[in-house]
Amino acid sequence: MLPTAPFGSTGHQSTRVIFGAAALGGMSQERADATLAAIDDAGVNHIDTAAGYGASEDRLQPFLADHRDRFFLATKTGERTGDAARAQLERSLERMGVDHVDLIQLHNLVEPDEWESAFASGGAVEALTGARDEGLTRFIGVTGHGLRIASMHLRSLAAYEFDSVLFPYNHSLMAIDAYRDDVAALRSLCRERGVAAQTIKSIARGRWDDPGSPHFSWYEPLTDPAAIARAVRYVLAEDDLFLNTTSDARLLPAIFDAIGDTTVAPTDDEMAIDAERFAITPLFDGNELERI
Repeated sequence: MLPTAPFGSTGHQSTRVIFGAAALGGMSQERADATLAAIDDAGVNHIDTAAGYGASEDRLQPFLADHRDRFFLATKTGERTGDAARAQLERSLERMGVDHVDLIQLHNLVEPDEWESAFASGGAVEALTGARDEGLTRFIGVTGHGLRIASMHLRSLAAYEFDSVLFPYNHSLMAIDAYRDDVAALRSLCRERGVAAQTIKSIARGRWDDPGSPHFSWYEPLTDPAAIARAVRYVLAEDDLFLNTTSDARLLPAIFDAIGDTTVAPTDDEMAIDAERFAITPLFDGNELERI
C-alpha cells in the first residue's frame, strides 16, 4: 500500500508517489496502456502530465475514459499570456478527453520577464483563475527547475494563492547551501499556508555525458535498486513532500519496491557513500535556464 497524505488544502488524499506522465511522451499507445495499468495496480491515485510532454496527454485518453474518477489529474501550461494559456488548457482537456483537470500548473515559471508576463493584466494567472471559476480546473499551481526556482516560488506565493508548487529535491541538491536555505523557507511557507509541495529529480544521478543521444529521461537516473531505495526514502521521510516519478518508466517498479517504511530516512553517511560510488552530482549550477 502506497502512503498517502493530504495534497495541500485541496481535500484530496494523494499517494505520496505521483506518476510523472512525461514517461508516456514517446511511448506507443500499447506500452502506455501497460504502464498506466502498472501504476494503477501499484495504487497510485495522482497523475501529473503537461501539454509539452510529447504525446503524454493523448496516451492518457483511453485510460482516463475508464478511470478518470479515481485519479487526481494535473497538467501544465508553458504559456505566459492569458489567451495562449487558456487555449492550451482547452487543448489539453480535448487531448485527454476530460471536461476538467484537478490542477493546472504554470510550467517552469522561473525567468523574471516570463513571471511579469504571467502576472500582468491579461496574463496566464488571470486567465487560469477565470478557467478555475468556470470549472475547467479546480486548483492552480506553479512548477520549476534549477537552483533559482525555490526563491521564485516564494515570490509567486507572495503574489498569488497557488495551491501547489513543484521543485527539484534530492541529497546532492540539498548539499548546496543557498538552495537548501531557499527550499527550507519555501517548505515552511507551504506548511503554514497549506500548499502542496511536490518534488522532482529524486533519483537523479547527474547530467548525461552524451546529452544529444536518445534517452528515456532528461537526466541520468540511478539504476541500482538499493541506491534508488535510499534516494526515494530520502524524500518520503519528509512528511510534507510528494515525489514525482522519473520519466524513465523502466524504473517505476524499483521506485514502488523502494518505498518501504517512509519514517526511516537514510543516513548522511549512506547517501555520501552512494554519491561516491555512483558519481552523483547536482543537476543544476544556476548559471543558465535549466529545463531538464
